[in-house]
Amino acid sequence: MDKRIDLIIERLKEVYDPEIPVNIYDLGLIYNVDVDENDNANVVMTLTAPGCPVADMLVEEVNQAALAEGIKTAHVELTFEPAWDKSMMSEEARLELGFF
Repeated sequence: MDKRIDLIIERLKEVYDPEIPVNIYDLGLIYNVDVDENDNANVVMTLTAPGCPVADMLVEEVNQAALAEGIKTAHVELTFEPAWDKSMMSEEARLELGFF
């Protein structure tokens, strides 16, 4: 995998939904991270619910996280297809939240 993508993912693991004590990457909210040949990052993400009151804040935090070293610009696409569900969480996140 591209080292820049690895760095972006590391940075995304520092972004938390303020209501859930698990980072958004392990929650399964990040669907795709890509960096093109011009050093532009593209992140496709979702939210746990379409009416999330902190949606704008989370999108901006993801945008800032994607502006890792070597990245010129970042674009965050918010999607609800497919809809998020608990099965998208990492095993660690499910254990932390008590979803066995």
